[in-house]
Amino acid sequence: AGSTILFLFASYIQNHCLPLLQLTVDPKNVDESMRQRGVIEMCLFLYFTTLLTICYIRSVLVHPGEIPDNDPQWSTTAFDKPMPVDWAPMALQEMKKTGERRHCKWCGKYKPDRCHHCRVCKCCILKMDHHCPWIYNCVGFANYKFFFLLLFYAVLDTHLVTWSMLESVKRCIDTPDSVSFNTMFMTFFSEMLSFFLMVLVTLFFLFHVMLSCKAMTTIEYCEKYEKSVRFETSVYDLGLFGNLRAILGNNLLLWAFPCSRPPGDGLNFISDETRLTKDLECAKGVRRKTHQRTQRVARPLDDDGSRRPQQSFFSPVSYGTTNMPPKFTG
Repeated sequence: AGSTILFLFASYIQNHCLPLLQLTVDPKNVDESMRQRGVIEMCLFLYFTTLLTICYIRSVLVHPGEIPDNDPQWSTTAFDKPMPVDWAPMALQEMKKTGERRHCKWCGKYKPDRCHHCRVCKCCILKMDHHCPWIYNCVGFANYKFFFLLLFYAVLDTHLVTWSMLESVKRCIDTPDSVSFNTMFMTFFSEMLSFFLMVLVTLFFLFHVMLSCKAMTTIEYCEKYEKSVRFETSVYDLGLFGNLRAILGNNLLLWAFPCSRPPGDGLNFISDETRLTKDLECAKGVRRKTHQRTQRVARPLDDDGSRRPQQSFFSPVSYGTTNMPPKFTG
């Protein structure tokens, strides 16, 4: 990935931006509109590429997060035998089918929600999305924002290179005698490579935008796909703005810059704003309203004005004279 970025950077500057700037042309023969267009495109390209490079470096160097060491809350070896199930945190949602806590046999630790073991990194990754060979690192809780912005600026960069470089491709086709064979080859090859990366990165970025809006990771999406479950939002859903804030940070002004950390610790994802909590509160409200409505049903009055005792649904209904002693047959 680093070599690809470096190649496109050098090719775009040399074969597109410098010819537009006309630095070797006599000032009297300079096309000002072309030079102005070259300055704008070069400034945008340098801005996007700088941010892309920073995001790439931070995605590689920042650890995605792992389960804390020497914490009895997550260690399976804190006692001679595994801790009881009811000792699990109250907000823990992902359990085994047997009702026991998930644990990692390689790390010897209990797993928090959304945590998975990466055999390449040889550790459990918090909120693991996937292991990315392009950044030589796992994408998880602590570096997902940098990876997301890496895709974002890669999309902007490849679109800028692909569409603006069409002018240089057209110039090579219209006036082949004015350019060398090496320049023509590098221009065509850079355009094809940029177009291929543009399509690939754009689709991949849109996929992660969809996951972010649904508060899901790639692993969670694949698990739902294998189980043929409808792709609705997860129990960790915070709403559209809340889901983006959980990834890009609380400060809206810093969303587009790789300089803020996502809120939370990567161990607990259930809060008062999650969809699971709201569903539980809604269910409690429905039960409370139903209970109150049942209590408001008034029992009918007898002839003397007293309340008639409420009968059970399964008790037999007697007709005629009441309070008659039962008859027994011998």
